[in-house]
Amino acid sequence: MTYHLPAGKALGGPYAVDVTPEKAGWGHSSLRVLELPPGGTHSFDTGDSEWIVVPLSGGCTVAATDDFGQDTFELRGRADVFSGVSDFAYVPRDARATVTSAGGGRFALTGARCTRRLPARYGPASEVPVELRGTGACSRQVNNFGAAGVFECDKLIAVEVITPGGNWSSFPPHKHDEHRPGEESVLEEIYYFEFAGHDGIPGLGYQRVSPSGPGRDTDVLAEVRDGDVVLIPDGWHGPSMATPGHHMYYLNVMAGPETERAWLICDHPDHAWVRDTWPDQPVDPRLPLYTAPEISV
Repeated sequence: MTYHLPAGKALGGPYAVDVTPEKAGWGHSSLRVLELPPGGTHSFDTGDSEWIVVPLSGGCTVAATDDFGQDTFELRGRADVFSGVSDFAYVPRDARATVTSAGGGRFALTGARCTRRLPARYGPASEVPVELRGTGACSRQVNNFGAAGVFECDKLIAVEVITPGGNWSSFPPHKHDEHRPGEESVLEEIYYFEFAGHDGIPGLGYQRVSPSGPGRDTDVLAEVRDGDVVLIPDGWHGPSMATPGHHMYYLNVMAGPETERAWLICDHPDHAWVRDTWPDQPVDPRLPLYTAPEISV
């Protein structure tokens, strides 16, 4: 199994990235990245999955149609992932979704197979919690737009992480590949990367995933660039390393078989002590890169 998919290796139909459970070899998580020209439109059936449409760049209209009617949401979006929090739209399973962009743009479709059919909804940017996690060289910003306990879904968990250049995130390395009630949940995870350039020079970073035990042998050490994807069915994941001078963005998409929708993790025992040092260090002063707007616009 190839767990690192460089840009262009996850193409599928109209999508620049098309990761399905079938292609990933697992049961739940999906990610598509849709690029639309000005005036472009694309429709897809949601099937047995729920989806959150979140703009990476540009704005769009999302229409969700089913036997009961149609809901339409105008997404203001953003210039790019380093300039602001975006609003988003939730589209339920067993519906028809249509994404239309007057100005063109790039849009992430984060999905998860699910059982419950929840209503289509709009998520305003002003209600996205922006969390500063870690301190010192482990400082990063998390936009919790689709986190458990923040926005209701049946199975899907999706967040954005921004790591300033030179910092390490997804650290200490952690895992969520065993069912241990109250301590750890089973979640398949997708990382999708983008980087801030500098004077026309593209950014890059590195991603590590290491085996977490017998039968869980995912092993990745990859140089990652704009548009790359890393699949994590199991294993200790982290660090995610941003090279100096280039901020790193990644979109995390998670889902699994657990009855409870929760992000419960276990730190690697060799590195868990790092978390105890955080109270003694300041948060990187470059963060937050931005905060959620005070009102929905």
